Amino acid sequence: MRMLEQEEENENSEEVTWEDQQQINTFSKLNNRIRIIKEKLEELKQEKDAYDEVATEIELADEDEMILYRIGEAFVHLPQARAVKRLEKDQASVDARVAQLAEQADDCETQMTKLKQRLYAKFGKAINLDE
Repeated sequence: MRMLEQEEENENSEEVTWEDQQQINTFSKLNNRIRIIKEKLEELKQEKDAYDEVATEIELADEDEMILYRIGEAFVHLPQARAVKRLEKDQASVDARVAQLAEQADDCETQMTKLKQRLYAKFGKAINLDE
């Protein structure tokens, strides 16, 4: 890396207005929100994988056998048919949350792209909006 000469620094510097600062702050907030969403999506992916494993285990169980199924913090004995229905409901819930978070992530990405275009158009190389 090299440092800018004083003349280069003055030539490339653009005055940052209040509106520009607000756009930069908004970009930062969106960037943080996207990180949180990605973390939640990873957690939900792990939860979905766990449900898939449970589905395989339930399929292998006898129809007469009681299934120990986790609901919240407690484990409950359920007949296989009810456990399968409960599992399908839980999987649908996870899928809905994944879809919702994916939509939020897309919205954030769209807003960030627009802000990047505006800010790079004004500041060029004087601003870095990449992670």
